[in-house]
Amino acid sequence: MTRFLDVRLSPTGGNLATSVAINQGTDINNYQGLDKGQLLKDIQGRHVLIATHGFNVNRADGITHLSNWEGLLQLGSPSVFVGLLWPGDSIWAHGLDYPEEPRIANEAGQLIAPFLDTNFGSAASVSFASHSLGARVVLETVAQMRLPVRRATLMAGAIDDNCLSTEFRAAAARIGEISVLASKKDEVLSAIFPLGNLLAGIIAAGHPWWHAALGHAGPSSPWPGNFQAPFEIPDNWDFGHGNYLEVDPPPTPSLAIPTDVPPDGSPEPANGAGGWQEAFSAAFSSTRFR
Repeated sequence: MTRFLDVRLSPTGGNLATSVAINQGTDINNYQGLDKGQLLKDIQGRHVLIATHGFNVNRADGITHLSNWEGLLQLGSPSVFVGLLWPGDSIWAHGLDYPEEPRIANEAGQLIAPFLDTNFGSAASVSFASHSLGARVVLETVAQMRLPVRRATLMAGAIDDNCLSTEFRAAAARIGEISVLASKKDEVLSAIFPLGNLLAGIIAAGHPWWHAALGHAGPSSPWPGNFQAPFEIPDNWDFGHGNYLEVDPPPTPSLAIPTDVPPDGSPEPANGAGGWQEAFSAAFSSTRFR
């Protein structure tokens, strides 16, 4: 059973909750409450990885994707995985709501941070992984937390490519090591994200307010001193926005670690067997987590 922190009010869409619920499950059919005391016992003295999904993901899909992805992770002992569900599908409208996108993501982070400060102090460490707009949830959480953060891996980040040196510069500095996975073949971040910038009143690339997405070509310069390269997935892998977490049912077995981003032109992992993309993102995240 995967442990979850849930800040949704509704199964689909809906507003942000006013408190953090603690649950467990592998799919929506067995999703149920988890005693807070049990969670605290589970994380005590362990290295915790909290992972979250991106936009346009309802509760059922979030549970399935994160639970299946946990099965591909190799975090080592003593470690524990916790999924984080938030209402990113409340605001996503295929790029047309770009000016409103940060609001719920930021508010989710502001709700989660004090919960972690209050309850996760007995953990050996706290780390994060995210997909898509979940990067903003993670970075805002870190910005509001008092507890230190050991690692953060931002996959396909649907957030400005300069976020680590501007908006979230202080938050980034509080993280021990930051990793990114980016793909120039990401059809969402190469098209819809710049469209959102355009609709927000930014006329064209080169305008001072224009920025690409972190998950498209990686972070803009200057990189933080705690940033770990490489980060750019080979173009020939044709790695799309939905290839990081959307795994149902669990695919090919976990890839051997350590696994890092290879040079462009490298062959696909697992000989291209079904689900190799999610196996790669899990192996990469496991390697950077250790």
